[in-house]
Amino acid sequence: MLTRRLKTLLKPLSHPHLRLLATGSTLPPNPPNPITPIDQSLLLKVCTILFQQQNSPDSRLHSSLSSSSPSINPEFFLQVCNTFHYSWRPVYRFFLYTQKLPHFTHNSVTFNKMLDVIAKSRNTDLFWETCLEMGKLGLVNDKTFKIALKTLALARELKKCVGFFHLMNRFGIEYKLETLNKVVESLCKDKLVEEAKFVTLKLKEWVKLDGVTYKWLIWGFCDVGDLIEASKIWNLMVDEGFEPDVEVAETMMDTLFKNKKFDEAMKVFQVMRVKRMGDLGLSTYRLVIKWMCIRGKIQQANGMFDEMCQRGIQSDNLTLASIIYGLLSRGRIREAYRIAEGIEKPDISVYHGLIKGLLKLKKASEATQVFREMIKRGCEPIMHTYIILLQGHLGKRGRKGNDPLVNFDTIFVGGLIKAGKRLEATKYVERTMKRGMEVPRFDYNKFLHYYSNEEGVVMFEEVSKKLREVGLFDLADILERYGRKMATRDRRRDRVAVEV
Repeated sequence: MLTRRLKTLLKPLSHPHLRLLATGSTLPPNPPNPITPIDQSLLLKVCTILFQQQNSPDSRLHSSLSSSSPSINPEFFLQVCNTFHYSWRPVYRFFLYTQKLPHFTHNSVTFNKMLDVIAKSRNTDLFWETCLEMGKLGLVNDKTFKIALKTLALARELKKCVGFFHLMNRFGIEYKLETLNKVVESLCKDKLVEEAKFVTLKLKEWVKLDGVTYKWLIWGFCDVGDLIEASKIWNLMVDEGFEPDVEVAETMMDTLFKNKKFDEAMKVFQVMRVKRMGDLGLSTYRLVIKWMCIRGKIQQANGMFDEMCQRGIQSDNLTLASIIYGLLSRGRIREAYRIAEGIEKPDISVYHGLIKGLLKLKKASEATQVFREMIKRGCEPIMHTYIILLQGHLGKRGRKGNDPLVNFDTIFVGGLIKAGKRLEATKYVERTMKRGMEVPRFDYNKFLHYYSNEEGVVMFEEVSKKLREVGLFDLADILERYGRKMATRDRRRDRVAVEV
């Protein structure tokens, strides 16, 4: 049983590209040892010993490892760490064993890998002990800071986050703005922006912040939807004498648009037009035009488009797709089709603009015809294409028709039961039977994901037949197409042209 479990864990590691990915994420100060092929049978044997004897005395464990692992290199150690993602004891016991080997020398990569495993297992004492040892050996790099700060931030140990920089400084690792910026970037991408802000403000006395630091803080607060804090950082950035660049402005504008603060977003855009007109490019105009079209301000969007063209900026399909959607949403169908027909190489964004615009006008049949035309021209639909079409035909909360064969509730509940989701099916039935409670929004993404397999092929074929029997040919074509094209991963790798 244990051997079978470990084989399952070790199976992905046999691929050479995955081994390179595992070891190439962090570069040590010195060039690593040349990567040599790992004996998978030996790796399985060593991992089995480490798992079974992780609580055994050192003498017994080391004796078993010595008899089964004649040659161990850093790459082998990394693969052992990859096997035990969240279990610190086997990894640390193996680390202690390798320290006694005369030919084995640990570097920043192996230490960081072990530190990451210890951090995920939340062994705080061993985590600090390892950090101190790395500091004494001079093996701390930017990757170490990222792992340490993320671990401490997740535990809300904010003072220790700052203290880690001071601790490493005592070991001769000086305060560096580049390191701080990389840490702030890492924390913000992990949605730990509050912790990143605390660290940066506490370290201002030792590290002089720059525009990159503020940029990532603004991006982080915008990413979590905290516009108030993002605005505060923006003002602080300006007070410090740093001019917000176009990327920061776009991040702020996009967040303001998403939070329905259209006027405030346009104020930011006007400020950038006055101060940094020469730096505004396609991405900025595309963003403004997109949201103007979503808001139905097609005349203003056309004005922005004309200004962009006068400045010599070439439009792309995403920008034209936004204008097409804006025209359709205002009922200007002929103009929208004229622009779409004038595009030399339409991509999926253009077809999505047409489909969404037609669905907003309640023209689901015409939107399905665009879907068919898209396939004929060799543009492959994606998951989002099927979702918006299903929402257009069935509604965002599903469909309740007179014919029980095509009732959405019937199809959905039967599908959940086939997929083994009996609890979810029971909850859904209880809600729909009471009818006093509003049925929650249906997740088409999960619905399609559950049937992206061989069983889904049969199910979608049967459903499409029943839909055609009652005259719902458009919906039948959409579901049948999905069943034939998205059945399994193997089929998606070897797609063939299928006519709808």
